[in-house]
Amino acid sequence: MAASLWRAVMGSSSSSSSGGVDDPAAGGVEFWHGAERAGWLTKQGEYIKTWRRRWFVLKQGRLFWFKDAAVTRGSVPRGIIPVSSCLTVKGAEDVLNRQFAFELSNPAETMYFIADAEKEKEEWINSIGRSIVQHSRSVTDAEVVDYDSRPQPPPQPKKSEASEPSE
Repeated sequence: MAASLWRAVMGSSSSSSSGGVDDPAAGGVEFWHGAERAGWLTKQGEYIKTWRRRWFVLKQGRLFWFKDAAVTRGSVPRGIIPVSSCLTVKGAEDVLNRQFAFELSNPAETMYFIADAEKEKEEWINSIGRSIVQHSRSVTDAEVVDYDSRPQPPPQPKKSEASEPSE
């Protein structure tokens, strides 16, 4: 699931990653410090659909996960999800029939996660949602129009002023 998304978007496989900031899949993100959000989540495996507890780090539009919380510069992520390719993040307790579940989806697939508490679930959904909006490729800076700073056309005279005969 996530690994195929990661390979498709980043053009590499998790087994070939060298880890750290120099790893092209990491996109130069220093994931080992200053995370926007970090914590334990349970996620479903891509091939063998078992649930495993992983340490997640959200930073600069990427969601990294690791086997343990001792993340250093030399750590190798088990996977990376570029959130800019994602469309939605929302609760999924009804889908999985599990408490504190949420889903993250892109046009091709949906990944499921389980937090340890309702508050954590909501915090992850909010953080990932902000990151999706912030890093979305759907609108580039060149496409944003600031209507307040556009040059305004000169005021046109009223019809009654322009059509009055001069004497």
